[in-house]
Amino acid sequence: MDEQELTRGFGTQVVEPELRTADTGAEDHAAPAVPQSLDDAGLARPFVLDLIVKVLYNRGSLSGTELVELIRLPYAILDELLLELQQRHFLSVSGVEGHGRRGYRFELTEEGRNRAREALSVSGYVGPAPVPGPVYRQWIRHQSLRSEQISAEQIERGFRHLVLDQAFVERIGPGINAGRSIFLYGPPGNGKTEVAYAISQILGSSIYIPVTVEVAGQPISLFDPYLHEVVDDPGRRESGGEDGPLISSGPQYDPRFVRIRRPAVIVGGELTLDELELQYDSSAGLYVAPPQMKANGGVFVIDDFGRQRVRPRDLLNRWMIPLDKGIDYLALNTGQKLELPFDCLVVFSTNLNPADLVEEAFLRRIRYKLEMGDPNREQYTEILRRVCVRRGIEFDPAAVDYIFSNYYDKQGIAPRACHPGDLMSDLVDTARYTGIEPHLSTELVADACESYFIDLPKPEAGPGYDHPSRGDRRGR
Repeated sequence: MDEQELTRGFGTQVVEPELRTADTGAEDHAAPAVPQSLDDAGLARPFVLDLIVKVLYNRGSLSGTELVELIRLPYAILDELLLELQQRHFLSVSGVEGHGRRGYRFELTEEGRNRAREALSVSGYVGPAPVPGPVYRQWIRHQSLRSEQISAEQIERGFRHLVLDQAFVERIGPGINAGRSIFLYGPPGNGKTEVAYAISQILGSSIYIPVTVEVAGQPISLFDPYLHEVVDDPGRRESGGEDGPLISSGPQYDPRFVRIRRPAVIVGGELTLDELELQYDSSAGLYVAPPQMKANGGVFVIDDFGRQRVRPRDLLNRWMIPLDKGIDYLALNTGQKLELPFDCLVVFSTNLNPADLVEEAFLRRIRYKLEMGDPNREQYTEILRRVCVRRGIEFDPAAVDYIFSNYYDKQGIAPRACHPGDLMSDLVDTARYTGIEPHLSTELVADACESYFIDLPKPEAGPGYDHPSRGDRRGR
């Protein structure tokens, strides 16, 4: 092999591969099969050789087992490349830990360090071996939300912790089952965000995503430990190799993937259009996936829609093609456009008047539009009862009568689903301060209401949208 081969950049050998799966015995989707060769992994040999020397340059002396953990390729693949690098005097063995070549500690020679510096000048990426874009696209299609069958019973169970109209649950169920976009609107504080999060929990099943994806020669960091809940971290294991599996039990699948719960990614009023694009991390030498890409296979919630630091029209236009085609176009710093899958259930949530935000063309693309109005008295009572149970307070229906008579009815305040929880929080604070047990006495309830509800000008427009009614200092 010509020495210059080592300097070739990020390359893959995959165009449109056959989906290779492994049976893990799990109830969810089949897992990505452990690659048995570089061809199976879809990676170019020069790239992995470069990656090894860059990892050793950054981390110093490492054992074969440590290299497997960092690069996430089976040792059987890495060992062949390590032998080649030894033969070419780019690395040497500095010690032995345990049995077999896995226990060898490898370090770069002076020639190897020079080689690593040259490789880093071409690409600063040092991290897990990436999954080629075509393989990533196949796995997103294979694990699509639209392949899930969500029953009415699952929907009922998923919303059981919330007090909702049965008609609302029956209307939203088909949308969740179909993986369609959903538009939730209504006054603040009535649980739109909670409903959006509950949808992600209803989906329930797990999927496999790459830690890093390579598209058009560029690595993109996809796995986010703050957003993605790992189902079984030991799944980052390999099979085969001269010493057998790295860990002897548990599911065996491609260690470049992580098994996670279907994600729920929520963005709010801080969202900008720039944040929906690939972000280049120069220190890590890779791009970071935007939130909608991290949400693939799950739920993407745009909360407080209309309150972003970007015009609603511009934000809506950003989603036209993705919602229509299931494809998102993201740009590199060079201006090159990448075509990536857009496979998530999008939930728009707003307390603004939809007529002021959404054009007809966009409404057509959102199949399910549901209003979340204020709770009626019966629902309000049930919410307060549940809050009391959670806080260990004996429930007394007379407290509901008092609040409605003296505030909602008398002062024209609109009841919100968030009010019972907020009022009981204030009541508990007062009881703790005065050294008594929290209970629904007239005095404590009155104190909580007086500190919570404030006088605000009544809205000029119709009730419920864009104008927090009195008492919405904590409206959500």
